[in-house]
Amino acid sequence: MSPFSPAYSPLHIVLIVALTTNLVVSQNFKATFGSSPAPFKIDVDPDFIKETVLKASLTRYAIDLDEPDLLAGPPKHNVTTVRDYWVNQYDWFDVQDQLNQRYKHFTTTVTLEPNPNYTEPVPLHFVHHRSNRTDAIPLLFLHGWPGSFMEVDNILDGLLSPPDPSSPAFHVVAPSIPGFAFSPAPTKPGFALREAANAFHSLMQQLNYTKYVIQGGDYGGSILRLIAGDYPSSVVSVLSNFWLSPPNDTDTLRYQEGLTTADENTTIQNLNTFGTQFSGYRLEMETQPLQVAIAMTDSPLGNAMWNYNVMIHLVDQYEWTPEQIITWSMMYYIQGPYGAMRIYKETLEEGIGFSGFGLGTGSPYVHQPVAISEFLADFWFGTPLDWARRGGNVVVRNVHNSGGHFAALESPDLLLGDIRAFWGNASLSNVGVFAEG
Repeated sequence: MSPFSPAYSPLHIVLIVALTTNLVVSQNFKATFGSSPAPFKIDVDPDFIKETVLKASLTRYAIDLDEPDLLAGPPKHNVTTVRDYWVNQYDWFDVQDQLNQRYKHFTTTVTLEPNPNYTEPVPLHFVHHRSNRTDAIPLLFLHGWPGSFMEVDNILDGLLSPPDPSSPAFHVVAPSIPGFAFSPAPTKPGFALREAANAFHSLMQQLNYTKYVIQGGDYGGSILRLIAGDYPSSVVSVLSNFWLSPPNDTDTLRYQEGLTTADENTTIQNLNTFGTQFSGYRLEMETQPLQVAIAMTDSPLGNAMWNYNVMIHLVDQYEWTPEQIITWSMMYYIQGPYGAMRIYKETLEEGIGFSGFGLGTGSPYVHQPVAISEFLADFWFGTPLDWARRGGNVVVRNVHNSGGHFAALESPDLLLGDIRAFWGNASLSNVGVFAEG
């Protein structure tokens, strides 16, 4: 039976355990998830793409009020621009070919370590590129929402083959969080960030990377803390461009009394502004993700604008193109956005969520060396070193007066510079353990 036969409704995700013990997944793309890594090519159902374009063409627009752009969401002229490009110019199959040519894709299935929350096998999609350098360091690159594995694109070549042979090189593994891109969404409740951390560590072991380093932002920045805390013998060190360290009660009182430093003021004001003006999406996905997912699953343009409204507020003068907005949104729309939305609710219930933009009590202290990179337009920018050290052994703080939340995309040279400086210092980052074998 073809994965795209009528028996496989696009409204459902079907996981079938075949006689070969592979998971054959039908959710608008062809994929088989075996018990070990196997090459994968993106192959989305042409009928689904045709239907998506039709739905985009039939978009009904909200009525704009006479107010500044982006005050309440994407203005109509942004929406119509993306809609018109989608209907008249966007070619998913050209994008698909580019993604297949650019990346070495794989699928596999991992089994979580004993876990009371989630006991199902976890099918994963991931990108895996090995450097030609014999001294290359295994690096796990972790994305967040509303991004995907594609965030690694602008730094991938620089990680694999740095122009200066004295700079560190890396073998790069960039998985998709389950429910994102081509990693199928969990089929039962209980899969949150700690389960994602467990799955990604299992993936690295499956690839024979017994020790590795991690780089990530957004949810990737949260997951790397969990992996480092839960698997200290495997994670050597981490570099995060999303190291949330919110003010405690004493800090807040000092702020109210006018006793905080410039960095502390910046951090508190950034968190307050984002939390009160731009984070409605987070509250919805933490509480009633299915409510909004019903609409987003049916409306490709609604889904794209839901994501874009976060993307546009967290960059520093970066110009998103209609092509990027659509392609980023397709990493959710193809399999349906509910899985990626639901992980917010699961994570909050697990005690690790962003309640008040602080990580919950379930997030461990990271004892390994930690480097953090702060970029101007991100809402945690300005976090002081002493605040950052409350969550881990932060040995390096990089502060950049440009760039934003999607550092690998927007500021690849700056992020690569931080990566090379940190992991190029073996004693500081502890990567000398790789030379020891």
